Amino acid sequence: MNFIILDNIRHNLMRQKLIIALRLCVSISLFFLAGIAWGDRELSDIEKKETVYRMYAGYKKDFPNVKDLSPRQALELLNRDKLVFVDTRKPAEMAVSMLPGAVSRQYFLKHANQYKDKAIVAYCTISYRSGVFARDLSKDGIPVLNLQAGILAWTLEGGKVYDKSGKEVKRIHVYGDKWDYAPAGYETVKFSLVERLF
Repeated sequence: MNFIILDNIRHNLMRQKLIIALRLCVSISLFFLAGIAWGDRELSDIEKKETVYRMYAGYKKDFPNVKDLSPRQALELLNRDKLVFVDTRKPAEMAVSMLPGAVSRQYFLKHANQYKDKAIVAYCTISYRSGVFARDLSKDGIPVLNLQAGILAWTLEGGKVYDKSGKEVKRIHVYGDKWDYAPAGYETVKFSLVERLF
């Protein structure tokens, strides 16, 4: 009789362990499925904007003394013909689209005197490369402002971009997946890992 009672107790304990294990498996599965579903969710433009400004704030530590200019401030100066944008990206990125009236970094360095009476505003995808550019030029006494959070923030704030012929386009080069935060309605172009390295 004791064996029957012990056997029943073991059976109940095993059943309880099995139920606990199944509940744990279901909970873990639901957790991962929720994470996958959340990861596939398209971010709103407001969430994208918050993300790019947060990313830029993290990059800013590499050039803390460089002055920023917000996209809205830049647009105001642009409308008064008081600035020139300097695009510090690679030619393949510039071929996709650029900010209004922008010149390449190389062109600017050869013709810097041409822009003495304008604010010089550098940019790239999220303004890390342009921040380093501005930092380095400031050492040579050339004041360069950095467009806060780059072409991403510019387009997320409603700024327009143009192709080489001056036609407005809805395409931007975002460099890589990590920076794929273009506004809704924009096509993005990215470098492969090999293209980013060279």
